[in-house]
Amino acid sequence: MTDLQIARKTILKPISQIAEKLGVDTDNIEMYGKYKAKLPLSLINQSQVDKNHLILVSAISPTPAGEGKTTISIGLNEGLNQLGKNSIVVLREPSLGPVFGIKGGATGGGYAQVLPMEDINLHFTGDFAAIEKAHNLLAAIIDNNIQSKTNSLGLDARTISWKRVIDMNDRALRRIIVGLGGTTSGVPRETGFDITAASEIMAILCLAKDLPDLKKRLGNIFIGYTFTKQPIFAKDLKAQGAMAVLLKDAIKPNLVQTIEGNPAIIHGGPFANIAQGTNSVIATTMAMSLADYTVTEAGFGFDLGAEKFFDIKCQSANLKPKVVVLTATIRALKYHGGASLKELTVPNVEALKNGLPNLEKHLENIKQFKVTPVIAINKFTTDSKAEIEVIKQFAQQKGVKVAVADVWAKGGKGALKLAQCVVDAVSENQSNFTPLYDWAMPVKEKIETIATKIYGAEHVDYTSKAKADLQKIADLNLENLPICIAKTQKSLSDNPLLLGRPKDFIITVREIEIAAGAGFLIPITGDIMRMPGLPAHPASELIDISDDGEISGLF
Repeated sequence: MTDLQIARKTILKPISQIAEKLGVDTDNIEMYGKYKAKLPLSLINQSQVDKNHLILVSAISPTPAGEGKTTISIGLNEGLNQLGKNSIVVLREPSLGPVFGIKGGATGGGYAQVLPMEDINLHFTGDFAAIEKAHNLLAAIIDNNIQSKTNSLGLDARTISWKRVIDMNDRALRRIIVGLGGTTSGVPRETGFDITAASEIMAILCLAKDLPDLKKRLGNIFIGYTFTKQPIFAKDLKAQGAMAVLLKDAIKPNLVQTIEGNPAIIHGGPFANIAQGTNSVIATTMAMSLADYTVTEAGFGFDLGAEKFFDIKCQSANLKPKVVVLTATIRALKYHGGASLKELTVPNVEALKNGLPNLEKHLENIKQFKVTPVIAINKFTTDSKAEIEVIKQFAQQKGVKVAVADVWAKGGKGALKLAQCVVDAVSENQSNFTPLYDWAMPVKEKIETIATKIYGAEHVDYTSKAKADLQKIADLNLENLPICIAKTQKSLSDNPLLLGRPKDFIITVREIEIAAGAGFLIPITGDIMRMPGLPAHPASELIDISDDGEISGLF
């Protein structure tokens, strides 16, 4: 075993000790083995939430070179604790699809990890399984209602958009036919599978404030229309109660620990390119109730996860973040500046400078929300001093605090300067969080505000399908819902090939999905799919377990 693997095993503390560190009586936690626990919602204290300093970790536009938001989030939390601050990191749960597909795990890296890493990356406490079962229960109820001769609402199968879900990358399930096998096996219709992280149940769980709110949102899931054009929701099928029962434990946040023995809360796992891309409201407010600083992250670049964090989650839960830590790597900036993947380890100041406009745009976007940005340079061994100095000078010109974070190699010690920058930014109290748009604005105006102000688009085009969807939204009186744009994470535009800071581009909305239960609308742009496929050589090829139970290949 490596030194890091040995450290993970020898440093791990019983979860009861982590709970005691939070000041939580161990009788108030629900144990899931020795190193994991569920926290009851009764621990949320709104008066403490209002006093907490909420820190969001985001990033520049992702590249194959990687940016490391989770690693920076964990490392920053460790650094804050080393400075004597009472801080908790709050993260999303990994999806098994990416774990076995490309990423091989999502619990940080090096000496900035959450533990027990293997459990978190695999089945954890069963939250994803519960979400999957609740989602598929509704799918079964829908098909049963279509089939029934005595208890039918007259659903028109052609209008049903509710699919099934599974927590695995499986492209063969994207489009399927169900109901084959004769009159006793249902009514044949076309449907498919999404990955569990893309389920509206996931989005609902992560935006619900409590169990009653969860049930209400579940009941508001839009199913489709009857043959007489009447809209049908999950509550019309009397499904919300049973679905909530399946989610009774999944709604509770999970308590684990960092590699330095600090508390960490992990809960929910929506993707940011197709959903809101952040952990649950309950997990965030739980951490804010139990600490003075809360470090959390939003998926992909600021244009996706962070914009949705601010305009959907923060508006919904009345949260007011104090600082955004914008993660950047020198190799990713060089990629945005035109360097090839093979050349990223070679010092190239010119390519780095050419990539800075991407960083610049994300800083501008942060300031549109009137929140203070801090740049975190996620350090790699191949970074040259000259390249680091270029970013520091750029930050100085922009009047933005910046720090090199060597958290993979040094953990909290590698984040002390970054942590101090965050503490200083909080104490200066210059943030006055303001959402980008008002939910009451017309739907097209909300979409165009995001596209032009955050992405930098010239304007937005709508297909005939999208225009029809806009009319459907108006007919259903759902125009006051916020916007959750599904877009490629690889570019500020809807074209993944446009790197850096593209200009004079048009965003095309293909269609608009309705997530009435979650409480947002999903304009879909570009070639976005809700069921990923496996690569030619998936990460599963490297994952194994030894005869004595030692798991390898989960990074």
